[in-house]
Amino acid sequence: MAILIPAYEPDERLLELIQKLRKRSDIRIIIVDDGSGKEYQKIFNTAEAVGCIVLHHEVNRGKGRALKTGFHYLMESGGQDIVVCADSDGQHLPEDIMAVSEIVQQGDHKIVLGSRRFSGKVPLRSRFGNSLTRAVFSFTTGTKVYDTQTGLRGYSADMLDWLCQISGERFEYEMNLLLSAHQEGYSIEETFIDTVYLDENKSSHFRPLADSIRVYLPIILFSASSIASALLDFGLLLIIQHISANLLLSVVAARICSSIFNYTMNRNVVFRKQSGAAEIHHSMPKYFSLVVLVLLLNYGFMYLYHEMIGLTIIPAKLLTEITLFLFSYWAQRKYVYK
Repeated sequence: MAILIPAYEPDERLLELIQKLRKRSDIRIIIVDDGSGKEYQKIFNTAEAVGCIVLHHEVNRGKGRALKTGFHYLMESGGQDIVVCADSDGQHLPEDIMAVSEIVQQGDHKIVLGSRRFSGKVPLRSRFGNSLTRAVFSFTTGTKVYDTQTGLRGYSADMLDWLCQISGERFEYEMNLLLSAHQEGYSIEETFIDTVYLDENKSSHFRPLADSIRVYLPIILFSASSIASALLDFGLLLIIQHISANLLLSVVAARICSSIFNYTMNRNVVFRKQSGAAEIHHSMPKYFSLVVLVLLLNYGFMYLYHEMIGLTIIPAKLLTEITLFLFSYWAQRKYVYK
C-alpha cells in the first residue's frame, strides 16, 4: 500500500507520524512538499533519509494539486497499490490510517473516508463548518456523508486515473471528488476515527472565507445549473406558446432545449468532465429517459391546470413545476446519478 501526505510548512508532527508508520515494512510513503520554502527543507530531508519519497512544488499550488501530483507519481510508478491520503499535522493517527487501508483492500471501486465523530472538545469553526457542509451535500446529492471534509481517505488502485482528472487545485478538490464519485460508479464508505485537534487546530492552512467559497462552489454551481435550466424552460414555454398557441408544442420544445442545456452544464461546467464516449453512453440514456417521462407528466399537469381548470399559462406552469420538482429530484438522485 501507499500513503500519500500533502504537506505545506509541516512541523515535527509529520516526522512523528512517519516514524510510527515506518514500523510496517510494506508501506510506501509519498510526501508532496507544496512549496513550503527553504526553512522547511530540513524536515523533508529527514523524511527522505528514513525512506520516504518526497516530491516538490516550487511554489504553493494547493492541496488538490499536491494530491494530484502524488497520484500521478503512483500511476507512473506502477499504480498497483491502494492509496491512503492523510494530513501532515498530526490529526490522523497511524491506527486510523491502517483501519482505512484495510477496508479499501476489501474491493475495487471504493472510496473510504475516515470520518471524525466531532465529539468532545472540537473547535467551533470545524464543528459548524462540517455540519453545514454535510447538510448541503446531503440535500444536493441525496448521499449521506457524515464527514465531507476529512483529509483521511482511501482509494483503490483502479481509481488513480480518475483521481487525476477531478477538477480543483485547493480544498475544493476533495468536495469535487465526492460530488462526482457516484456518477462514476464509485461507492463511498465511512469508518469512524478519533477526532484529534491540537492547539485548537491552529496549524490548519484552511482559509475560512476563500477556501469555504472554493469548497461550496461546486454545490452552488450544481444548484445554479438546475435553476438556470428551469428559467430557460419557463421562458421558452412562454415565447413558443405566444407564437404558436400550441400547448403541446410549447411544452415539448421548451423541455427539450432546457434538458440539453442542463445535461451540458452539469457535464461540462459543474463537474468539468473530461471522460469520453463511454461516460456519455452511461449517463445520457438514463437522463433523457427521465426527461421524456417528466415531459409527459409536465404536459399532463399543464393540460389539467391550464385547459381543464382554466388557470392562465404562468400560474399553470409554476404549479406544474412545483408538483414535479420533488419527483424529478428524487428520480435523478435515485437512478440517473446513483
